[in-house]
Amino acid sequence: MTQEQAFEILKSGCNVYLTGPAGSGKTFLLNKYIDYLKKNGKVVGVTASTGIAATHMNGITIHSFSGLGIKDEVYKEDIRKIVKKSYLRKKFEKTGVLIIDEISMLSAKQFDAINLICQAFKKNTLAFGGMQIVCSGDFFQLPPISRGGAESKFVFESEIWGNMNLKICYLNEQHRQQQKDNLFLLLEHIRHNRAEQAKNILLAEDFASRVFDIEPAKLYTHNVDVDYLNSVELKKIKAEERNYLMQFTGNTHITDALKRGCLAPENLSLKVGAKVMFVKNNFEAGYVNGTLGKITGFDAGGMPLVKTINGNFIKADFASWKAEDEDTVVAEISQIPLRLAWAITIHKSQGMNLDSAEIDLSKSFVEGMGYVALSRLKSLSGLKLTGMNEMCFKISKEIFEFDKKLKKESENLMARPAFAKSFGEVKQTEFLNFLPDAGIYKSYNVFRKKVLNGQKQTSNWQKTKLLVDQKFSISTIVKMRGVTEDTILKHLEKISTTDGFDCLEYLKPLPSKFEKIKAVFSKMPDFKLSPVKEILGEDFSFTEIKLARLFLGPIEKE
Repeated sequence: MTQEQAFEILKSGCNVYLTGPAGSGKTFLLNKYIDYLKKNGKVVGVTASTGIAATHMNGITIHSFSGLGIKDEVYKEDIRKIVKKSYLRKKFEKTGVLIIDEISMLSAKQFDAINLICQAFKKNTLAFGGMQIVCSGDFFQLPPISRGGAESKFVFESEIWGNMNLKICYLNEQHRQQQKDNLFLLLEHIRHNRAEQAKNILLAEDFASRVFDIEPAKLYTHNVDVDYLNSVELKKIKAEERNYLMQFTGNTHITDALKRGCLAPENLSLKVGAKVMFVKNNFEAGYVNGTLGKITGFDAGGMPLVKTINGNFIKADFASWKAEDEDTVVAEISQIPLRLAWAITIHKSQGMNLDSAEIDLSKSFVEGMGYVALSRLKSLSGLKLTGMNEMCFKISKEIFEFDKKLKKESENLMARPAFAKSFGEVKQTEFLNFLPDAGIYKSYNVFRKKVLNGQKQTSNWQKTKLLVDQKFSISTIVKMRGVTEDTILKHLEKISTTDGFDCLEYLKPLPSKFEKIKAVFSKMPDFKLSPVKEILGEDFSFTEIKLARLFLGPIEKE
């Protein structure tokens, strides 16, 4: 699929998983779509699984955006506390599209947790609360890592993945690497599980003895090698060493978790001339997670002064990482947001684009490690390879098979009539035209002309049925039809009697909520809503109760 074709699918408003090889233009296309949405007045949440990836789109991490923080999963009490945060609530009220880049680095548990948080803020049981969700990434990258270092499941193994009605857009063009460059061929060999061919390309030339005018970034597989090299390089500098100790306060267990999630070391040693990388976002100060630079001096207060690779000068002051419970800070750590950067781990390099790199793959210990490291480059002319092993060319068999499935789904999507010839066409059996500049659709008149043209004799409840068939939320149908929620609910009753409940099943409250609502109704003398709402409390909306009532047949009274 081309970028142009994928762009039209994005504009249709459906949920999308955007994928393709490194260099196929995924981030470029996301930025193009973000600009399109903003120009048309649509509020979009721009996020990524890592700080470096987020900066490519001027966004923030999904952990920060959603309020998930350092957690891997959430429970009812966690969600109850998160939705009380007014700054998050205001943000979610306006957001209509949520973008998550580098999705492969999120675990299945985290993805499910983010979905539950979105549903809670939006008070909508559709996937991610009914927002258009656009995920982007490449599952050939390294798998997600959970707390404690254990391997986690990929997001496509999450509970919500199969309920998102995702349209797969598999980009097959190459924009970063030139196809005539052997790097493109090398990466294609790895993706297609052709390890021997990939190895032969790297053996055909002496990549170990290369010398560059500018010292390249060094990528290693293990933290211990990165720390050792950084320590050795720092000792070579004949200058005064300054040390900065991390400060922390609050709950011990939580501060320990904050330390693990923070890339700044507990004891940071710096000298003038040291290569460093910022490990936190501070847009006002002029740096983001991944900004590289060199220490040029220290101010009167002892704070390090950094000249970035872009030539900017920044004073690096102490920054803090916090864990909050409602409005109370329960734990906090503080440190200069820097780490030495002569070398970085391959895992940390994900999301980077490098002109040159010195890479050691001799200790590769997980499938996909070689692919990630090599795909950071724009050309093999920028590669210095100091070692490799058999593991560095291997990929996960599970991902290999899943990738074939994604390609097939993308091909099938392109074969559908609405996209095969004219991507902008709107057909009743295909996507309705998504018009962001009005929040959902420009007006009911546009909807009537494009979808109901020639159906003047169709009754009102049948017109609502057309939208139900597209699985839109109640709030969306209300806005599109220009009628009250009660009117739409009456239409749903008519639909249930004529067509049954199967087409309405997606509107049914979550099983746990439905059973609670049913239990309360069983104790009531009638089906009045207010007494039920009073018993259930703020965790249940009137809309949820009304929808549950729609699905309730004769109830045995207690």
